[in-house]
Amino acid sequence: MNNTLAIFSALADPTRLRILALLRAMELSIGELAQVLGQSQPRVSRHVKILADAGIAQRRKEGSWVFLGLGDAARVAPLLAAIDAWNSQAHDDYWAVADIARLAAVRADRARAAEDYFNAHAAEWDEMRSLHAAESEVEAAIRAALGDAPIGRLVDIGTGTGRMIELFGAEAVSAIGVDRSPEMLRLAREKLARTGLTNVELRQGDMFALPLLSASADAVIIHQVLHYAQHPEAVIAEAARLLAPGGRLLVVDFGPHEKEELRTRHAHARLGFADEQVAGWFAATGLASEAPHALVGGELTVNLWLGRLPVPAELKEAAP
Repeated sequence: MNNTLAIFSALADPTRLRILALLRAMELSIGELAQVLGQSQPRVSRHVKILADAGIAQRRKEGSWVFLGLGDAARVAPLLAAIDAWNSQAHDDYWAVADIARLAAVRADRARAAEDYFNAHAAEWDEMRSLHAAESEVEAAIRAALGDAPIGRLVDIGTGTGRMIELFGAEAVSAIGVDRSPEMLRLAREKLARTGLTNVELRQGDMFALPLLSASADAVIIHQVLHYAQHPEAVIAEAARLLAPGGRLLVVDFGPHEKEELRTRHAHARLGFADEQVAGWFAATGLASEAPHALVGGELTVNLWLGRLPVPAELKEAAP
């Protein structure tokens, strides 16, 4: 009863109903909500706290920003269904129309910031792309490596701009992108908002200590991230921790090379990896390695390593 009272009390305010409607459209920061609602940030923060305490919304800190999203689906979905049913009989939707128009301005601001960032770094990324096989070829190889098996619950470590989620999110039951950089997460959020995906979540986190439960993923991707790690074996172990039995870990990175300038100019901690290195790290975490695949093109070779967490015999026997 107390839980029900908290939920309905939280929704007994027009501003909080507007916030709920906005969060259905996209995750928003406190500042962006204040911009759309035309209210002060402290006032919006008080409303958000009430929604969060009731489990209707959830807050996630990214650097100095706090982003808001909907709460657990089991709690929120029935509320949204009821609101939709009641709203279908109403005609006074002035606030909804006005809020959606202002939300479009927030999206435009994000897109502008993303474009400025990409323009500022385009030369660096173009230089990196010129050193290896075309991105289209790499992405085709990633799809082939994952094969026809269901993606299930996907985690993309070091998601960057969210490209892996953009590629596979529609096929996944759920998709979580984790990145340490708030700036990259803002870029990913802007990009993924345009895809229409509703099963995507972005979180700030360190690849050495991921903010996710063990055995919570069916597929984990580490795409062009491992070479930034001083201790890549620890990243592999942390990624393997996330896998449920039968889950797959796909690592995409460079083979061994001697381009020392990547260390000094692009902060690469490791100059590529040998097949036996990655296979050893997989084995140390209980993953069975599949045959690696190499894409030779330009000065760098892109390798794909796939490891699978075996299903225990007792689970196999219990399966129907």
